[in-house]
Amino acid sequence: MASASLLVILLFAVPCLVESKLSLDYYRKTCPDFAKIVHETVSKKLVTSPTTPAATMRLFINDCFVGGCDGSILVASNAFNHAERDAEINLSLPGDAFDVVARSKVALELSCPGVVSCSDVLAQATRDLIAITGGPSYNVQLGRKDSLVSKSSEVEGNIPKMNQTIDEMIKLFTAKGFTIQEMVALFGGRTIGFSNCKEFGDRIFKFSKTTPTDPEIHPKFAEALKKSCEGYEKNPGMSAYSDAVTPGKFDNVYFKNLLRGMGLSASEHALVKDPRTRKFVEKYAGNQALFFKDFSGAMEKLSVREVKIGGKGEVRRKCDVFNSIQT
Repeated sequence: MASASLLVILLFAVPCLVESKLSLDYYRKTCPDFAKIVHETVSKKLVTSPTTPAATMRLFINDCFVGGCDGSILVASNAFNHAERDAEINLSLPGDAFDVVARSKVALELSCPGVVSCSDVLAQATRDLIAITGGPSYNVQLGRKDSLVSKSSEVEGNIPKMNQTIDEMIKLFTAKGFTIQEMVALFGGRTIGFSNCKEFGDRIFKFSKTTPTDPEIHPKFAEALKKSCEGYEKNPGMSAYSDAVTPGKFDNVYFKNLLRGMGLSASEHALVKDPRTRKFVEKYAGNQALFFKDFSGAMEKLSVREVKIGGKGEVRRKCDVFNSIQT
């Protein structure tokens, strides 16, 4: 009798386990046009907003580093909850990233309502935008559920800052399960990125009492940054491209620039100075195929970090609001 009962439990349990797993073709039956809809939406957005790929990748990474890739960063604050996106480090996240996810979600809701999670949209959109700008097209496992919690108090100390030391960065990334090489590869995503002037302004204008500009910054690059960031303290939205040579193309020029003294922030410059990271900067600067391979592997690893599956999350109807408070 006991054996029969156990068999019944197993028969009911196995399908649930299978349904909860991530897979490349998760929406093959429930939303067959998922990939097409996301790709078309992000492509249209890119035409009008060239900064969308960098913005979306940053949104994705900041989401995954806090509690896993669960779309918690997409939730808007309300009178009862101060959400992740309103933590100080996330206030500079560009609106283009939130917009492209929202547009994709609206299109998907028209085609297959209540099926595709916002966290899957963000993961897929990030990969597509990287590929469209010349980067690698890595695999995106699907089937994430959206988080049921989003709190700004959980952000501090979990997202890399542009003024961290190498030791601080390595500690943060290794705590998340990444090697030093994977950390450097992920930094390479900044080849299509940009930073607010306030994140590196001290290196340009206030390096020391006797030397306003860090002497290790390439002189011509420093002069260009001074012009781009003039008056940044009064205008916190001012920014500069991380790769000033090919800012709209996903390539390995970012690493070549670092070796030339063209890194924006203290953290990026530190990648060249520390022997633990410099060797990878040099490898990627000399071998784009290797960078693409390692970046793809690191992004695939990041994209499944602490994902919510099964009953641990939900499929939000609107990405910025939990279902429980939607009418």
